[in-house]
Amino acid sequence: MDTAEEADICRVCRSEGTPDKPLYHPCVCTGSIKFIHQECLVQWLKHSRKEYCELCKHRFAFTPIYSPDMPSRLPIQDICAGLLTSVGTAIRYWFHYTLVAFAWLGVVPLTACRIYKCLFTGSVSSLLTLPLDMLSTENLLADCLQGCFVVTCTLCAFISLVWLREQIVHGGAPQWLEQHQMPPPHAAGQANEAPVAGQGAADEPPAAQPAPADPPAQDQAEPEPPDVPPDQVEDPELEEEEGAAAEDADPNNGAQDDMNWNALEWDRAAEELTWERMLGLDGSLVFLEHVFWVVSLNTLFILVFAFCPYHIGHFSVVGLGFEEYVQASHFEGLITTIVGYILLAMTLILCHGLAALVRFQRSRRLLGVCYIVVKVSLLVVVEIGVFPLICGWWLDICSLEMFDASLKDRELSFKSAPGTTMFLHWLVGMVYVFYFASFILLLREVLRPGVLWFLRNLNDPDFNPVQEMIHLPIYRHLRRFILSVVVFGSIVLLMLWLPIRLIKLLMPTFLPYNVMLYSDAPVSELSLELLLLQVVLPALLEQGHTRQWLKGLVRAWTVSAGYLLDLHSYLLGEQEDNEGNQPVNNNNNNNPPPAHHHHNNNNNPAPAVGEGLHAAHQAILQQGGPVGFQPYHRPLRFPFRIVLLIAFMCLTLLVASLVCLTLPVFTGRWLMSFWTGSSKIHELYTAACGLYVCWLSIRGVSVLLAWMPQGRTVIARKVQEWTLMILKTLVVALLVAGVIPLLLGLLFELVIVAPLRVPLDQTPLFYPWQDWALGVLHAKIIAAITLMGPQWWLKTVIEQVYANGIRNIDLQFIIRKLAAPVISVLLLSLCVPYVIAAGVVPAVGVTPEMEILMQRRIYPFLLMIVSLIGILSFQIRQFKRLYEHIKNDKYLVGQRLVNYERKSGRAASAPPPIPVAE
Repeated sequence: MDTAEEADICRVCRSEGTPDKPLYHPCVCTGSIKFIHQECLVQWLKHSRKEYCELCKHRFAFTPIYSPDMPSRLPIQDICAGLLTSVGTAIRYWFHYTLVAFAWLGVVPLTACRIYKCLFTGSVSSLLTLPLDMLSTENLLADCLQGCFVVTCTLCAFISLVWLREQIVHGGAPQWLEQHQMPPPHAAGQANEAPVAGQGAADEPPAAQPAPADPPAQDQAEPEPPDVPPDQVEDPELEEEEGAAAEDADPNNGAQDDMNWNALEWDRAAEELTWERMLGLDGSLVFLEHVFWVVSLNTLFILVFAFCPYHIGHFSVVGLGFEEYVQASHFEGLITTIVGYILLAMTLILCHGLAALVRFQRSRRLLGVCYIVVKVSLLVVVEIGVFPLICGWWLDICSLEMFDASLKDRELSFKSAPGTTMFLHWLVGMVYVFYFASFILLLREVLRPGVLWFLRNLNDPDFNPVQEMIHLPIYRHLRRFILSVVVFGSIVLLMLWLPIRLIKLLMPTFLPYNVMLYSDAPVSELSLELLLLQVVLPALLEQGHTRQWLKGLVRAWTVSAGYLLDLHSYLLGEQEDNEGNQPVNNNNNNNPPPAHHHHNNNNNPAPAVGEGLHAAHQAILQQGGPVGFQPYHRPLRFPFRIVLLIAFMCLTLLVASLVCLTLPVFTGRWLMSFWTGSSKIHELYTAACGLYVCWLSIRGVSVLLAWMPQGRTVIARKVQEWTLMILKTLVVALLVAGVIPLLLGLLFELVIVAPLRVPLDQTPLFYPWQDWALGVLHAKIIAAITLMGPQWWLKTVIEQVYANGIRNIDLQFIIRKLAAPVISVLLLSLCVPYVIAAGVVPAVGVTPEMEILMQRRIYPFLLMIVSLIGILSFQIRQFKRLYEHIKNDKYLVGQRLVNYERKSGRAASAPPPIPVAE
C-alpha cells in the first residue's frame, strides 16, 4: 500500500506529491491520470478555458478558504462600500454605453441626415447655416430614422465598391481597359505571343490557354469570362503591368503597388480591429475616431454618389425640357439620379477614350474603372429593380379582368400611394421571376442535357453575373433585356391573359374574384388572414411531395410528347447512345464536341430565365458551345416536329393555367358555402381551402395507388396504421393547435387588450374565433422564442416533438409533457383571478363599482404582481452574488481543490490538508 502511494504522480508534471504541493484526485479518472497538483490543474484550466475534465467530463470543484479573522456576518460598512463600488462601476458603464449609443444612434445618423438635406436644398444659405442645423432639436426622431437609412445606403455602397474592386482584380479587367497597355518593343517575346494566344482561343476553350497568354487576345475570341479560372486571369495581368512598367514605371507599377498595399493594410487592420473595439463596446474611447471616419465617409459618399449625379441629371432634364414628365412620375429624385448616372457613364467613357488618345495611362485606367463601377451599378438597378417591376405591372395589367378592375383604378391607386404601389408590383414581379427560374431548374432535372442549350444553367458554379456585367458590352446587355421582356411577357399572355378571356367566354359568372374586405363581417378578416398565412399555407408548402408531383407530371408529359412526336431521344436521351454513338451530330452544326462536366452548363445564344434575387435575366446570349451535351437521334422533318412540340407545350400550359385558376376556387366556394351559407367570400380563403382539399385528395389517391400492388392485407394494415396516426394527430391538433391557442388568445385579451380598449362603463365582448386565430400567432412566436432561448423543460419537450414528427407521434408524451402542463398553467391564470373577482370579492361586501373594477382590472393587476415578484427575486439573487463578491474580495485567501467522492460514501485516499488555517 505504501509502495502504491509512493508511486502516485501528477498527470501533468509527472512529479510526486509533497507536503507543500499535495496530490488531489478531483475527477472520476483512475490509474496513472488519477492524481494532479492543484497548481498544475489551475494552469491547465487557464490554458484550456474549461471547468471540467476533458476525459471523464466531471466538473472540478473548489472550496473557498477565508481569513481566520472573518466575522460570521459582514459589517454594514463593508456592504455599503461594496454597494457604492458596484453603483460606481454601473454608473461608469452606463455613461460609457450611453455615450456609445448617443454617438452611433444619434450623432452619426443625425449628421448624415442633416448633411443630406443641406446638400439637396440647393441654396447657399443652407451651407452657411449647417452648423446651426446640426444643433437643432427639431424633428430629432424623424431625422435619426432617415439618417439611419442614409448611413445604411452609404455603408452598402462602400462594401459594394470594395467587393467590385475584388471582382475586377481577381476576374481580370475588360479588353478595352487593357488594350492600350501592351508591352514596349524591347519586350518582343510577350508581344509576339499575344496573336498566337488569340488564334488558339478561337479553337479551344479558354481554360486550356497557357498561363502567359494575354487576356486581351483571349477576349477578341469572346470566351466567357466566368469560365477562365482566376489564377489564369490575374497572372497575365500582373505580367502585363510589369512589362509596361519597364517603359513608364509611375503609371503602371505605382497603381499595382497601391492596390497590393491597400489589400495588405486591410488584412492587418482586420486582424487588430474587432467589432467590440470598433463600436466602443470594449470600454475604450477609440470608437470616437471611428465615429469621425464614418461621418466623413458618409459625407463623401453622399457628395460623390448622390449629390453630383442628381444635379447632373437635374440640369440635363431641365435643359432638355423633360422636367414636367419627370415630376409627373412621382419619383423625381430617383429618375433624375439615374439620368445623371447615365450621362456620367457616357462622360467617363468619352474621357477614357481621350486619355487613351493622349497616352495618360493612369488617368485612362482610373476613368475606365470608374466607368465600370457606374455601368455595373446601372445594370444591377435594371436587372433587380426595373425588370421585376415591368413583370409585376404586366402581370397586373393582364389580370385586370380577373378582379373586375381597370387601368383607371390602377392609376388612382398609384397617385394615392406611389411608393407602396410600385413596391407591391416589384415584389409580385420578383416572385414571378423566382418561381419561373425554379421551374426551369426542375426541367433540367428531367430533360436531356443539351435540350435547354439556349438557357443558362443557374446552378453552374462558373456562372458569375457580376463578371459578365464587367466584361460584356452594353449592347449585349440591352439585347438580353429586350429578349427577356419578350419571353416573360409572352408567357404571362399565354398563362394569364388568354385563360382569363376563355373563362369569361365559357363561364361568364365565374369571374371576377371577390377580394373586397368588409368591416362588418362577423369574422375578422385579419384573423382569417393570420390563420391562413400561419397555418394553412405553411402546412401545404412545407410538404416535399408537391415538387415531386410536379416533377412526375413534367416527366410524364415529356415521355408522352416524345413518343407522340418521335422526339423521345431528343427530349430524354438514350443510355445506349452515350457510349456507342458519341460522335453523332446534332441540329447545331457549329457545336464543339461535348465536354465532360458535372453540370449542365449551357452557353449558346438565346433568351434566358430569371435568376431570382441577384440577376433576374442575366443568362441570355452566352457565347460558346453547350457543355454537358448528350447526343440524340434526329428523326425526319425535325424542325416541323419541334414546331409541333412548342405548340403542344403552349396548349398544355394553357390548359394547366385554366385548371389552376378555376378548380381550387370552385372547390373552395362550394365547400365554404356549406359553412357560411354565403357566396360572397374572400377568394383568398376559398382558393386556399380548395387548394388544400385538392392537395389532400391527390395525396390520398397517390398513397392508395402506391399501396395497391402490395395486396389487400398490406393495404388494410396500412390503412389501420394511418387511421391510428390520423386520430392521434387530430387529438394533438385539438390540444396543441386548438385549446392552447384559444386559452392563450383569451388570456392576452383579458390582460392586455380589454383593459386598454374597453372603458369601465362598457362591457367587453369576446370573439373566441378571433382570440383563437390571434392565439395561434402568439403560440408560434412563443415557441420560436423558446427554441432560440436557453435550455429548459419546455424547449426540451418542443424539440423532442419536432424530432419525432407526425409518423412517430407519441400521444402520451405530448399530453403528459406538453399539453397538460401548459393547459394547466393557462387555466390557472384564467380561473384564479376570475374566482377571486367573482367569488371572493363580493363575499367581502364591497360596492358594485369596486366589484366591476376588480373584475376588469384583476388580470393586469396580478400580472403586475407576478412581474414585481420576478424582479424582486432577481434582485435578491443579485444581492446574494454581491454579498459573496464583497466577502471574497476582503476575506478570501485561497481555494482548495475538492477530491471526488464516490457514491458509496467512501472517499478515496485523501492527500494531506493544505497548511492554511480555517
